[in-house]
Amino acid sequence: MAQPPRSGTAPAPPTTLPAQRTGEQREPAPPPAQHRRTAFAEGVDRLRAAATTEPGRLRVIGALLALLVVAFGAVTAWQMSERAAAADDVLTRSQPLSSDAADIYRSLADANTAASSGFLAGGQETEASRTRYEKGIRTAAEGLVTAAANSDPDSPSQATVTELSRLLPEYKGLIERARTYNRQGFPVGGAYLRYANEKMQQEMLPAAEDLYQRENRRLDDDYGDAEPYPWAALVLGLLALAALGWAQVRTYRRTHRVLNHGLVGASAATLVVLLWLVVGHTLARSGLGDSYDHGVRSLNALHEARIASLKARGNENLTLVARGAETKKVGEETYDAYDFDFGKNMGALNAGLAQARELADDDAGRAPVAKAGDGMAEWKRRHTSARAQDENGNYQQALQMVIGGKGATEECFDNVDASLATALKHEEAEFEQAAGDGKDAMDGLPAGAAVLAVLGAAAALLGVGRRLSEYR
Repeated sequence: MAQPPRSGTAPAPPTTLPAQRTGEQREPAPPPAQHRRTAFAEGVDRLRAAATTEPGRLRVIGALLALLVVAFGAVTAWQMSERAAAADDVLTRSQPLSSDAADIYRSLADANTAASSGFLAGGQETEASRTRYEKGIRTAAEGLVTAAANSDPDSPSQATVTELSRLLPEYKGLIERARTYNRQGFPVGGAYLRYANEKMQQEMLPAAEDLYQRENRRLDDDYGDAEPYPWAALVLGLLALAALGWAQVRTYRRTHRVLNHGLVGASAATLVVLLWLVVGHTLARSGLGDSYDHGVRSLNALHEARIASLKARGNENLTLVARGAETKKVGEETYDAYDFDFGKNMGALNAGLAQARELADDDAGRAPVAKAGDGMAEWKRRHTSARAQDENGNYQQALQMVIGGKGATEECFDNVDASLATALKHEEAEFEQAAGDGKDAMDGLPAGAAVLAVLGAAAALLGVGRRLSEYR
């Protein structure tokens, strides 16, 4: 007999659960959550399953062939567009700007030379000398306007142009004071002329040379962008041709049909683009290389020779203006400063003429350079005679031998300058011809490559589609 629970203790829990009420049903447990696959994974599975059948393989092959041909055309169009644009910059922008910068330098030096020649003439300054001075100043000012319009804001070139634009009016003011005092017979006019020459030689011409060097570096950069081989396009073209060849061999082994018209058409389009790319770019490199070797390098040598001749002429004149007031000590020897610089300038002129003669590739280019060399030799001979007269105290006779016209060193300088101008004109025409040929060799290639690539890709898809139709 069971004993009742003791007072103060809780009843024991039942050993069994109470039966469910009649009509009640237990809720079924929810199924475990399943991880949903991504669309990409499902697509990969479908592609893998399709690739196990021949129609599926053909679809994959067709898509890859079309992608390769289109990629080849796109990369070819992109790379050749960049090279064609750089070649156009060489021809129409950077080289002309380099020549303009050289003209600024030359015009400033020419104006300085003309100013010293006019000063030596005193109150009898010739109209030709005055006109030459004004032309040099005007040409330099116009060149600075062009350079300012074509240089980037806040660039070093823009800062150089701004500095030259500031210095040019100051230089003109000093020359006008020198000319005014010289006409009145005051010796202080010579001091103003020497000060103006110092500003030109130490501030303006170095700034102009810096501008010229910057434009030359821009020209070199454009050549560097135009000439490299388009390796990415060449590799893709060879890869596309190899893939098309493999696809045709595979088709032949399965069908024993020699040709698949679509794949043959795609191969032909790809081969045409590849040959066009190789031949066109090779011709472009040849033209651009010729324009640099026998154009740009020749022009640089001639510009430097012409500038050296202008500096030499200016220093020759200033030797008579200063009359020994400026000296330079080299080692134990003391020299007239301007005559010493004249010797250095003539050495630079001789070196420039030698380089220009070596770079000239035809008689039309060599003849004016040879003529300039003959004029330089005669100039040096006459200059030696004039210096001997001046050192012996015959100042007026020395002056006549320098600015006296017929038989004077002025005549030699004019002959040298005219010969160099003729050589420059010839080399500029040579440059334009060669650079134009190089640019023309790339004309139409970017657009043609894109069109042929699209046609080639369509032909590849049609060729594969023809094989797929046999399974329907």
